[in-house]
Amino acid sequence: MKNVLWIITLLLSASVVGCNHNTGGISDEAQKNLQAAKAIREAIEANHLDKLNDFIASDCIDHAGDRGDIKGLDSIKAQLRHWNEMAEGKTAVIKELADELYVMSWTRNSGKYKSTGYGHKPGDAFELQSLEIIRFRDGKAVEHWSMMPPADALKMIAATSAPVTMSNAVIKEDSIRLKTKKMK
Repeated sequence: MKNVLWIITLLLSASVVGCNHNTGGISDEAQKNLQAAKAIREAIEANHLDKLNDFIASDCIDHAGDRGDIKGLDSIKAQLRHWNEMAEGKTAVIKELADELYVMSWTRNSGKYKSTGYGHKPGDAFELQSLEIIRFRDGKAVEHWSMMPPADALKMIAATSAPVTMSNAVIKEDSIRLKTKKMK
C-alpha cells in the first residue's frame, strides 16, 4: 500500500510540475512587438521622436487623437511634439499582453503641465490610467487606440468645458447638447 501511495504522489507531483512548466513563452514576433511598444513609450517620454521611425510605420493611424484620427507618422510626431511642449510625464506599465498582431498595455500616466492647455495651467498635476492597444505589421506599429476609465476621461473633459446647467443645456427632441460657451 505504501508503494502505491508513493507512486501516486510521484505521478501527481510530476503532473503538477509538468502543468506549471512554461516551455514556450510568447512567440518571437510577440516579444518583438512588446519591445517595440516599450521603445515607443520611451521615445515619447524622452522626447526623442526621431526614434519613432524605427518602430512606427509611415502610414500609421492613431485613433486616439484629440480631434479624431491622426494619419501618418509625421502628423503623429507633430501631435506628440505639441503634447511634450505642454506637459511632461511618466508612464508606468501595470500589465501588458502581446501576440503576433497586438500589444495591449494597461498604463498609469502621471506628470505636470508645463504650459496652459486643455483647461490646465502650468504646474497642474495629472494622473490617469489608460488601456493602449497597438496593432503591428512587419514589426512596426500601424494602428493605435487609447481608452480611459470614464472618471479619468472626465477629469480631462471637465477642465476644458463648461459644466452642464439649465442655462447652457439645449434640449431638442431626444438629445441634449451644450451651447458652445467657454468657461473662464
